[in-house]
Amino acid sequence: MKITNFLALGICLLFGSCTMQKSTVQVNDKGTEWEWNKGTIVVKTPERPAGQESVIGLALPKMEVVRVGFVGLGMRGPGAVSRFTYIPGTQIVALCDYEKERAEKCQKYLKEASLPKAAVYSGDKGYEELCKRDDIDLVYIATDWLHHFPVAKCALENGKNVAIEVPSAMNLKECWELVDLSEKNRKHCMILENCCYDWFEMNTLNMAQHGVFGEVIRAQGAYIHNLAPFWKHYWKKGEDDKLGWRLDYNMRHRGDVYATHGLGPVAQAFNIHRGDRMETLVAMDTKSVVGKDLVKENADSVCNSFRNGDHTTTLIRTANGKVIEIQHNVMTPQPYNRLYQLTGTKGFANKYPIQGYALDAEQLKASGVQPKVDDLNSHGFMPREEMVALVEKYQHPILKKYGEMAKEARRHGGAGLRDG
Repeated sequence: MKITNFLALGICLLFGSCTMQKSTVQVNDKGTEWEWNKGTIVVKTPERPAGQESVIGLALPKMEVVRVGFVGLGMRGPGAVSRFTYIPGTQIVALCDYEKERAEKCQKYLKEASLPKAAVYSGDKGYEELCKRDDIDLVYIATDWLHHFPVAKCALENGKNVAIEVPSAMNLKECWELVDLSEKNRKHCMILENCCYDWFEMNTLNMAQHGVFGEVIRAQGAYIHNLAPFWKHYWKKGEDDKLGWRLDYNMRHRGDVYATHGLGPVAQAFNIHRGDRMETLVAMDTKSVVGKDLVKENADSVCNSFRNGDHTTTLIRTANGKVIEIQHNVMTPQPYNRLYQLTGTKGFANKYPIQGYALDAEQLKASGVQPKVDDLNSHGFMPREEMVALVEKYQHPILKKYGEMAKEARRHGGAGLRDG
């Protein structure tokens, strides 16, 4: 049985309050087995059932038309429906939301694209009827976080491929169940982490995979995004729900609750699950100040317990001795920042607040680009002309193939590339 180590402070953030150390295996309230080992909490990883195989590299038979059903049409879902109308070889079969009116509104995107109307499902269990249809190949899930897993589970159990907005699951038990269902049914279960498909991240990934930075040994990522303009717009279930689902979740849960915007691109650069794996983490957070004030403002009551700190920092060490730093802050006023940064033995990449690369002349030449300046060094970012030449040489193959189509979808209001 494989294990993953969490330093005691980090596990307190992830799993709630810590109890006294015990040597026996324990189970937390989410069903994850763990035990103390020399001051570190060790989380147990379930064994893969005999005869079951990984889905890394899974390829299904080619489909001439991919038939899609959408579940969750509030803030992000409508944009996904719109983008799919620009993707050749897709058919939008069904639309589903808890509120029927929101599903019906998305018919306008089909009408604008001269496409036939889709079937509409609604209510608490509308997604179950959608997943049971035999004319759907892919279920696209853009609900609130707590419904990502149940909808994905239902879709996989009904033989559908699944694409899930982040986070795909809310605890380790759910994560492993999705892995298990995907492997058993030989269907795709994709996390829709759009930041993995940003132009800078993709081109930088291609550089890293071709050794431009030498061995990448440290990386940073983050989701730093002041959500003050958005808190009031998150879906509320009835008049008694004063906070909306996202603020309520932050109030009840501690730790980095939205890690993948920063972690996804870094995991690709580190070859996670394709030669390396995350092994140990520790996390620290500030106290909650803004979060508590938001509850008081929206619920008109004093908040005595807001579990999510205004800023959380997590350090992760991989099995190959590399380090990842991830930050989360959706509370305080500051510019949007995903921190994306790679530190290599021969070079450096950075996206926020300045996009740039740092290589010396020798390494740039070794990477196939001739410097235009005589004294190029890695003490600062390379000049624009060298950077443009480097990016052109290492443009990611996916961008070469689908970039223009994604830009077209973006002009009409969507990110595009992750859907293509």
